[in-house]
Amino acid sequence: MRTESGHDLRHHGDAEVRDDGGSLVDLAVNVRADTPPVWLREHIAASLGGLAAYPDGRTARAAVATRHGLPVERVLLTAGAAEAFVLLARALKVRRPVVVHPQFTEPEAALRDAGHAVGRVLLREEDGFRLDPAAVPEDADLVVIGNPTNPTSVLHPADAIAGLARPGRVLVVDEAFMDAVPGESEALAGRVDVPGLVVLRSLTKTWGLAGLRIGYVLAAPETIEDLQRAQPLWPVSTPALAAAEACVGPRALAEAAHAAHRVAADRAHLLAGLARFAPAGLRVAGPARGPFVLVRVEGASAIRRRLRDLGYAVRRGDTFPGLDERWLRLAVRDRSTTDGFLRALQRALTD
Repeated sequence: MRTESGHDLRHHGDAEVRDDGGSLVDLAVNVRADTPPVWLREHIAASLGGLAAYPDGRTARAAVATRHGLPVERVLLTAGAAEAFVLLARALKVRRPVVVHPQFTEPEAALRDAGHAVGRVLLREEDGFRLDPAAVPEDADLVVIGNPTNPTSVLHPADAIAGLARPGRVLVVDEAFMDAVPGESEALAGRVDVPGLVVLRSLTKTWGLAGLRIGYVLAAPETIEDLQRAQPLWPVSTPALAAAEACVGPRALAEAAHAAHRVAADRAHLLAGLARFAPAGLRVAGPARGPFVLVRVEGASAIRRRLRDLGYAVRRGDTFPGLDERWLRLAVRDRSTTDGFLRALQRALTD
């Protein structure tokens, strides 16, 4: 979907590693490397014996509710966060939806597909892509924002986002990458004191389950009921339900917390390496707090193509409203992979 501004809202990082990109080192997709872990694969495999029965999501739904300290009536399981955006766009009766950009483009694409005229709030590079609450129109009755935001990696203060709540407004916060933030600081998941709050979570990024499609929505019971009516029957498969239950248990939460600290250390290593290219005009947006970083460099399109020739896939930034062809998004990987990428980047910038 290409909008009047020229942005292809349906272009995502996986396009960089399809077909002839399948052999590239992947820094384009934000799924944590070396996942899913063996124990999770075995747990999912054990659920296959129940495929003859229709999926029953009650146990997984209760597990998610327990994980966030909420009643089950505030939880809806979905086939990934992408399905949740479609449900919100189709089920909620809104007049003036607004999406805060740059961010994941699927919310706007879903709203447009549902016939909505979508307003945009464009955060500015000179402000570090930080949220300016005053830029959100007072009459917006649906506001969508990511935290931490894809692709800028900015972590907005929870109080600033909560301050966007208004009577009659739905406030949608995409927290797909929040479990990659140590301590999940600035999370709104589990809050019941913010009117109109809808929080989306994904289990595909940290656990490497993009192919399984599993996520969930946390919201007021009446909103959950509206979204559930828009869902088809049995929307989440039995293996995905097994994964959801496992990924919100104590063992998984401890492992995710450890992984978040490791990602932070690996990100610091990447940022230190990127700093060496400042004299060449490369600038990192930040401070970065997610499992990816956003960089600006002149000639980014040619550099991305050169990196492909050198064996590395990175995400183009010009499909995000608020960005242009000078931007690239880089996934955080282990130090060895990062070191190889930095050597390739040196060649791409100088050859």
